[in-house]
Amino acid sequence: MSAVSSIRAERVEAAGALPATVGESPVWHAVEGAFYWVDIVARKIIRLHLESGVRAEWILPERVACLALGREGGLLAGLETGLFSVTLPDRGAGAGTEPLQAQVRKLAAPVFPLPDMRFNDGRCDRQGRFWAGTMVQDNPTARPAGELFRFDTAGTLSAPIIDGLIVQNGLAWSPDGATMYLSDSHTSRRLIWAFDFDGQTGEPHNRRLFADLHHYVGRPDGAAMDADGCYWICANDAGRVLRFTPQGKLDRQIELPAMKPSMCAFGGREFDTLFITTIRPDAGANESDGHVFVVRPGVTGCAETAYGGVL
Repeated sequence: MSAVSSIRAERVEAAGALPATVGESPVWHAVEGAFYWVDIVARKIIRLHLESGVRAEWILPERVACLALGREGGLLAGLETGLFSVTLPDRGAGAGTEPLQAQVRKLAAPVFPLPDMRFNDGRCDRQGRFWAGTMVQDNPTARPAGELFRFDTAGTLSAPIIDGLIVQNGLAWSPDGATMYLSDSHTSRRLIWAFDFDGQTGEPHNRRLFADLHHYVGRPDGAAMDADGCYWICANDAGRVLRFTPQGKLDRQIELPAMKPSMCAFGGREFDTLFITTIRPDAGANESDGHVFVVRPGVTGCAETAYGGVL
């Protein structure tokens, strides 16, 4: 087990005084100098301009779990019933501070094998295809009905690429795009897999175990990639973010004041800041749970690729 880093995790006060129920999917927008994230249960997308501290919220018609920036503008989001193009209207001068209504248009939807399912974690590969997985919303039932889908730049949703998942999570690609990572967060799984990835065809193969968190701490939730090819994974229920080398060795741990970190993403002007969203549990929450944190871990992260299709 590697030593816990003494690097301080700072709460982003400008992100809001009220905690999220399920904060997720932080995405850095370099042109705007802002980061976006969601509160799944509240059906909200939130944006914070880092330098000005200006914050805005938008309400969606369904629970929203994952986001990607569009190369030509707009957002691509995974909601309960499918993948949607999302437009966020600006607030007029002198308007109030209540959340605005996001404008959404459904792009594609799978045939869910069971009722009460939704999309969960999602990210773009280095070629600009959007990948997202599904899960049964009643987590304690542990039904392995989750599937991983690819939404290509022509706007076509694939058949399931991977099935048998309980709580799909942890999507990330190595800097050269040759390795894909995927996790299953459920307490009965706690596994991270690596795949060889064919960037030309968008096909993962040679699935292998990358890390088993039964041997470490927490459950593997959302992830990010740094420029050295190391994989940063939120250890949900353990209040830590873990970094694994490309060889699957745990070499760093960063402790957080919130027990349920959900996803992380690199951003900031030099991509040297790690943004971390967290979840507020139904019982036993502390004052930090559900808030956004930043860490400057001393490494540079990879910028997330925008979706390359038309939204």
